[in-house]
Amino acid sequence: MDEINRIFATMGRVRSESMASDATQSTGSRLVLRQRLHQLLTFVEDLHPKDERKVAKTLDNAFLVCGKRANRPKRDSFRLHMVTWNVATADPPDDVSSLLHLNSPLSPDIYAIGLQEVYSGPLRFLSDSVFDDPWSHLLMSTLAPRKYVKISSIRMQGLLLLFFSKLEHVPFIRDIRTTYTRTGLFGYWGNKGAVSVHLSFYGHMLCFLNCHLSAHMNYATARVNEFEYIMDTQTFECKQAPSVLDHRLVFWFGDLNFRIQDHGMHFVRSCINSQMYNLLWRNDQLMMMKQKVEALQEFEEGPLDFQPTYKFDLNSDTYDSSGKKRKPAWTDRILWRLHPKPATPPVNEDSNNGVKMTSALMKQIEEFTEYPLKVKQELYTSHMEYGISDHKPVIALFSLELRKMQDNPLVCLQALGDWSADIDSIVLYSPQQPFPSSSWDWIGLYKVGFTSVSDYITYTWVKDNEVAFNDEHMQVFISKEEIPVRGGDCVLCYYSSTLQCIVGISEPFKVHESKVALEEGLMPEKLNGLDQIVADEFWK
Repeated sequence: MDEINRIFATMGRVRSESMASDATQSTGSRLVLRQRLHQLLTFVEDLHPKDERKVAKTLDNAFLVCGKRANRPKRDSFRLHMVTWNVATADPPDDVSSLLHLNSPLSPDIYAIGLQEVYSGPLRFLSDSVFDDPWSHLLMSTLAPRKYVKISSIRMQGLLLLFFSKLEHVPFIRDIRTTYTRTGLFGYWGNKGAVSVHLSFYGHMLCFLNCHLSAHMNYATARVNEFEYIMDTQTFECKQAPSVLDHRLVFWFGDLNFRIQDHGMHFVRSCINSQMYNLLWRNDQLMMMKQKVEALQEFEEGPLDFQPTYKFDLNSDTYDSSGKKRKPAWTDRILWRLHPKPATPPVNEDSNNGVKMTSALMKQIEEFTEYPLKVKQELYTSHMEYGISDHKPVIALFSLELRKMQDNPLVCLQALGDWSADIDSIVLYSPQQPFPSSSWDWIGLYKVGFTSVSDYITYTWVKDNEVAFNDEHMQVFISKEEIPVRGGDCVLCYYSSTLQCIVGISEPFKVHESKVALEEGLMPEKLNGLDQIVADEFWK
């Protein structure tokens, strides 16, 4: 472009001094660039022959730069909504629309919700092991009509972590694993510790770690020790990311219990009332510990531009007025760690092990380069309107920008012909690429708006019920007795037992009402277990 500028400067005298003046301005602005390209078209007839090659070469270089940008692999952006809330054994509120931003014009692609101190009394915990706990039930029933599916959940006593996704992303969330770590009572009790979900999101390894660490002002060091113990002990059956810090992106959140030390109660409350939160940051224990502990320095956190979320009188915005008068603190936090791009070490030619290690690292470096991942926090705040607990919930919104490693589902499914409870039905499925299939794989029939993997109407074992197959397509039989007589809008999902996830979803299709049931006036809903027996007796 400098060459073109020089030519413009000389040619401009032929046309006008003002054009020459414009042409020598900075090329940093797109507007200026457009003006110069327009001038080039105007001046091209006046070019001296000796300048034509120079201009052509400069333009070739410019086109090369533009071409590289145009051919850059497409990157997609996804919205992540995170929640952490110590619910203090309370039952859920009637409405969580505000907490989940359900009325926002930009809906999240995925939700990660971490709760602490979910009620776990003996009877409730026993019932929750059989049925969904009240919090999970509320969240699933709220999100399912908006076509979010619960992908995974894990509970350890009062710690609960749930992960939801829009239906369209479900086949690309794979290799799902969960684990937990107890830190209460010297590691024997689960009232404190961590639960985590590990998964592959379009090929990128993510980990969500929900923690509840030790309480009280004087236990800051103990909290850091618990954090390091959790990081050291949590492992996953995954070659790409066997430990927490091996993941491309880690979210560490929960009731981390770090307090504001040194400052007196009057000063803390005065800063809160005047919204001068920054005056408290340097005495926040987590920020102080980050100055000392290298492992903590790798985690990022947005500014704490909201009032401390602990401790409140129930059903109010008043900080603790009891005899204890606990000092307010930002106990509830959401942090993240983006894995740094690994550096290339020198190849150790005298050691086969050294060469092998370098080869593995080179592969990792290529992956980081070819498939970049960026994270940006869009919002970090608390929701003061919820008063059922002495903690206020904290939410964070993130934008994940990444290049997909996976564009196609592992399996394509299709419902052949008309479906109803009057005839046996056939599912056509075809693997799109090799994957570790198993005799325990199954295909489930779901109503549109299903809540989770287990919320199926019926299912069929893939290998046991194959009626025809070739190299590309397989057909699976589903008995008419398993199809609901009322019909409705449904989808088919292929579940891989090895990958522990849904790897293919059909387009929605209509299951018609049973003509026989309509003619005979029998329209029982398809039920399971004891309810089915009762219904069968009733409809006899």
